[in-house]
Amino acid sequence: MDNATKDDNYYMQIALNEAKKAFKKDEVPVGAVLVSNDGQILAKAYNTSEYGKSALEHAEIKVMTNASKKINQSRLWDATLYVTLEPCTMCATAISMMRIKKLVFGAQNTKGGAVVNGVKFFDTPYCFHKPEILSGIYEEECSSLLTSFFKQKRNK
Repeated sequence: MDNATKDDNYYMQIALNEAKKAFKKDEVPVGAVLVSNDGQILAKAYNTSEYGKSALEHAEIKVMTNASKKINQSRLWDATLYVTLEPCTMCATAISMMRIKKLVFGAQNTKGGAVVNGVKFFDTPYCFHKPEILSGIYEEECSSLLTSFFKQKRNK
């Protein structure tokens, strides 16, 4: 967390609050916040893949879609995306396509992640745009929330 700024911590707390909303709704607890270069929150969301009738409803996809509609732009050049879990391949590809400037995530996703784990999409020649990446912000809290969720699922 050495490279984190006060702002990174602040916005990750908001993403964590979104993840907690997902937890309460029995969704995989991942939250995301998209912030403009002047610090304005453009969108915030949490996963709704289980009950939203689409496996594509990841928090990252939702915030990018909502923000681009809000500002009426097809790319989010100067935006920073905060997400509680390392993005999957689908989300990493979307981050590249949307030209997100900076990606900040909390917990690593050793099974399905695609940034520092798995396919490491941003390091491939198929990546259109690589954002600045900062990981490990509130990693313990983000991981703990996910662990609690899946432990609860296994115990049912």
